[in-house]
Formats: sequence, structure tokens, C-alpha cells
Amino acid sequence: MSAVESRLAELGLTLPAVVPPLAAYQPAVRSGVYVYTSGQLPMVDGKLPLTGKVGAEVTPEEAKDLARTCALNALAAVKSVAGDLDRVARVVKVVGFVASAPDFTGQPGVVNGASELLGEVLGDKGVHARSAVGVAVLPLDAPVEVEVQVELTEA
Repeated sequence: MSAVESRLAELGLTLPAVVPPLAAYQPAVRSGVYVYTSGQLPMVDGKLPLTGKVGAEVTPEEAKDLARTCALNALAAVKSVAGDLDRVARVVKVVGFVASAPDFTGQPGVVNGASELLGEVLGDKGVHARSAVGVAVLPLDAPVEVEVQVELTEA
């Protein structure tokens, strides 16, 4: 077990299977020392635990937890092309999309769920640049979607 996966276990988390693509794309691709994930939905066992807009059908606290799930799914996608999460040199960028009710402005707090998980799991390697964007709707009526870019160590 890698050190990163050991840390996940310490946190009571398990790296899930990679979420299969919903359309014509790959969950993650590698280019040189970088891995780019596709947008990861908060799928758990092939299903969305909640649907709807944050600030309407979904609370900000629920959405923050869903963003954690998105980040965990992103780590699984990274591992699928990197082979080992211990090869992550650093998380470079996180982009979070939040399906928002018209008056909801707390997107950064929601996406903190993903950022905090990456920090808990990867320590200083999880510190990253980030965007948190409110959108009208996401695939499958998901409340949150997160994509991650990581740099790998040379191997």
C-alpha cells in the first residue's frame, strides 16, 4: 500500500474505483509529468447521493461533503494513469463547479471540501491554485463537479 493510500486509511477513507466516463472522454490523461482529470462528479457506487442546486435542494454543507467525494474520485483517476499516488509531486490546480441557486454565492466554501481533502491526504503537496465557479446546471443534475491537475515526480 502506498503512503498516500495509508494516509487515506488513517482518515477512514478508501480510494474508490475510477468512475466510468459518461460520454466520449477519459477520466484522466497524462501529458509529460502532468495528469489532468476530467470533471469528477460525487459518484458513490455508481450513483449520485444528492442532486439539485446548492442553496435550494442541497445545503452548502452537503455540497462541501460532495466536493470531498469529487476530490477522492479525482485521486482515483490520477492513480489510474500515474500508477501510484506516491508519485504526486504536488496538486497544481483545482477547478470546482457548483450548480447554484440564483442567489447562492458560497461557491468557494463548497469547493473547500475538495481542497481540504487534498490537504489532509497529501499535506503540503496538496496546496494548489483554485477556481470555484457557480453554474446553472451540471451533468446528471449533480450539485458539484471537480477537476484536478497534478504534477508527478519523474520515474
